[in-house]
Amino acid sequence: MSEAALRIEGLKIRYGAIEAVKGIDIEVPEGSVVALLGANGAGKTSTLRTISGLVRAAEGAISYYGRNITNMDAEKIAKLGISQSPEGRQIFGDLTVEENLKVGTFVLKDKNIIQKGFERCYKYFPRLMERKKQMSYTLSGGELQMLAIARALMANPKILLLDEPSLGLAPLVVRDIFAIIKEIKNEGTTVVIVEQNALQTLKIADYGYVLEVGEIHVHGPAVELARDPRLIKAYLGDAS
Repeated sequence: MSEAALRIEGLKIRYGAIEAVKGIDIEVPEGSVVALLGANGAGKTSTLRTISGLVRAAEGAISYYGRNITNMDAEKIAKLGISQSPEGRQIFGDLTVEENLKVGTFVLKDKNIIQKGFERCYKYFPRLMERKKQMSYTLSGGELQMLAIARALMANPKILLLDEPSLGLAPLVVRDIFAIIKEIKNEGTTVVIVEQNALQTLKIADYGYVLEVGEIHVHGPAVELARDPRLIKAYLGDAS
């Protein structure tokens, strides 16, 4: 088994009196795609935001290659090698595509790494290369999602966190983006993906965790979860 790039133990997240995440354990092997699945309000996004330092853990521990990063500042976590593409994309519409990508390099100093980042992102997303001087507010929904993922990749992360990358996109665009996520993984980046589109996600994931109201309801290899008739009915929708 690969070394754990990320390990979450007994994580609890609270917003005031509300316990959004209730003591979950998650392991992310290096070089894998791990999916966090479940309905709205299950605690998926809260978990991702706590990994990246945007939300504080109430209890539990998060370790990155054995180093405790629980409640570390978000900028320090980014410098260590964890980068997030947020839900809703959060692109700067009044900047060009290229300028948005440059925003993703704020933790880097090496110009060669930054240049390689541009080459890598334009290889994955040739449409962004075509539109690099275009104002970002003019992009389509699919292009904005490509830009959000590419901007996160510009930080040269060891772990890429993706929050609902398929949200609101047409099926053909979703297929393209999931194929690129698989390619990113195949080139060595570990991926943690939060998604409601569970069937598509399990096709590219190695392992999955299904969350329900802040608890892990079931977990296992993605191929097994995709075949589990109870999960298909309860969480994944009609497979047809």
